[in-house]
Amino acid sequence: MSHDLKQATGTAAEPAGATSDADLDLPIQGFKGTPDEIERQWFEKIYTGRGDSQKQLTLRAVLMGGVLGMFMSISNLYTTLKLSWAFGVAITACVLSYVIWNGIRALSGGRLSQMSMLENNCMQSTASAAGYSTGSTIGTAFGALLLIEGMHRPWYIVAPFALFTAALGVFLAIPMKRQMINQEQLKFPSGIAAAETLRSLYSQGQEAIKKAYALVISLVVGGLVGLLRSYGTLLEEFRHCGRPQVWLEKLQSVLYIPETLNFPPWLNPIPRGHMAGLVFEPSVLLIGAGMITGLRVSLSMLLGSALLYFVVAPRLVIMDLTHARLAGYVPSFATAPSGDFNPVRWALWGGTAIMVFSSLATVALQWRTLARAFSVFKKTDRAAHSAAMDAIEVPVSWLIVGLIPITVGMVVVQYLAFHISVPLGIIAVAMAFVVSLVCCRATGETDTTPIGPMGKVTQLLYAVLPGARGVASINLMAAGATSAAGGAAADLLTDLKSGYILGANPRKQFIAQFVGIFFGTLAVVPAWYAMVPTKAALEAMNPPATYMWKAVADLLTQGIQMLPVTAIWAIVIGAILGVALPLAAKLFPKAHPYLPSAMGLGLAWVMPFSNSLAFAIGALLVEVWKRFNKKGSDLYYVPVASGMIAGESLIAALIAIACTVVGLLAAK
Repeated sequence: MSHDLKQATGTAAEPAGATSDADLDLPIQGFKGTPDEIERQWFEKIYTGRGDSQKQLTLRAVLMGGVLGMFMSISNLYTTLKLSWAFGVAITACVLSYVIWNGIRALSGGRLSQMSMLENNCMQSTASAAGYSTGSTIGTAFGALLLIEGMHRPWYIVAPFALFTAALGVFLAIPMKRQMINQEQLKFPSGIAAAETLRSLYSQGQEAIKKAYALVISLVVGGLVGLLRSYGTLLEEFRHCGRPQVWLEKLQSVLYIPETLNFPPWLNPIPRGHMAGLVFEPSVLLIGAGMITGLRVSLSMLLGSALLYFVVAPRLVIMDLTHARLAGYVPSFATAPSGDFNPVRWALWGGTAIMVFSSLATVALQWRTLARAFSVFKKTDRAAHSAAMDAIEVPVSWLIVGLIPITVGMVVVQYLAFHISVPLGIIAVAMAFVVSLVCCRATGETDTTPIGPMGKVTQLLYAVLPGARGVASINLMAAGATSAAGGAAADLLTDLKSGYILGANPRKQFIAQFVGIFFGTLAVVPAWYAMVPTKAALEAMNPPATYMWKAVADLLTQGIQMLPVTAIWAIVIGAILGVALPLAAKLFPKAHPYLPSAMGLGLAWVMPFSNSLAFAIGALLVEVWKRFNKKGSDLYYVPVASGMIAGESLIAALIAIACTVVGLLAAK
């Protein structure tokens, strides 16, 4: 891959094509210096937009991304309902787009030009917005509302609600991009993986080709692991619709990797029953994400999970048993007759508190750098590279111009459709900024977007606000608006991280992302009615995330007193920890590498132990690799991790698409 580094805005640069592979790795390893120095280094060494050396935002890229994203939005809606999980779209879109476009070129006899790497990058932004940003609120909030009310809301309510919430997240990400990506240089592992996948597809130069081979090999390994773990899901879907596939059943009996492996009984910290998530998940996707995330955050996640599963939860179980017969006592855990329970359903309150307050504390402590995103300077007051950066970054004026109609639209839809008063609707938009801030930071540090837990924060807030108490529809839809916006904002920053590594123009990528939400809405709304025609059809799918949203709404509409007192204490302690850890890092910078990550600790309490364990394994593998062969590790660990993420996510996406097709055929 060549980079055109001509002179621009009076800044000297290297000759075209002189960028080394070491330079290309700089955005991944991280620049050093002040915020201004970091931006100058990126602009001079990485940015490729001078003189439009590569096509980026083109009609063919947007159309390709829009069409691919439409298909993937339907699959993500299906997996959200069936598994409470949505797969990443960007990597899958990059690979499919590359293959499809080159096939079209071959059929044209070479008359069409090859789609450039940065075109493909814009394409994946459109596809990702269409496939990931528009369906989560439909499968969860609208699904829970369907279970409560027994009937669908009409399409002219669902469509604008999905569109406005996704657009809100895209615009709220504008001020966060320069802070989290340019200056803090958060990892966003899936963004790195997408960028590495594109580099491998367009690789030139000996070292780049070696990295491409490493990525392809690990991609194959990740794909095989994903296939052997996931094709049982497709088999179950065939069985469900009465079309058994004998060849799949035979293959499963010979080649199969279980989705989870149980620990030995002596590791079970409770005398009877089992805690959900206390297993090992043989997922190379999670291990690859841990390799990129790094040791400090990954070990913080493992520490938080171990504290929950082996210390806090067992003690609370004993407390529940001791106080079970006391009048008015609300148990911490809803335990099944077998003794099984899910500790995350209690812990998410404390974990979310850590994430929320640590994010707010970080913003407060870094207010000067964040303020730069909102500042308007005269060109004469700024360095040449800063003025040039302003010319390619999304301006704050776009944020203002976009938020005004989006806010008005959101408030009107909420008022007319769900009887959410204007003040409560405006509070939902304001809460969307807080939720987006946390989701973006969590995704940047851990590659996990806590959409569900952050929705619970809004549900908790609306359980105490006058005019919202006791009304399930207000509780659900306000939370649906904020969590969907948070997911869209985190998705945009993940895609912008890919562009940052590749030297793309962020303004053009933002436009591609914004266009994508229209494609996604166009596909996912009719798919929702086709996939779930009635309440009975939704109940037949047994959707775990949807039932969780309904359960929280049912609980909180009875009053906040229905929360266990231990959960309230967890919120208080989480808030204190969330403020204390960033503050300690600021006051004692030398101790920062040894302090646990607040975001890692918080996220550990909203996800199963198996995820934290896989992240820690990935980070430890890189650390051991560095000890034995630092040069090889520095050269190959990112391509290897990216291939593992890309391979398993690609297979998961294809199987999800196949399951969606089979499920729709069964519905007919």
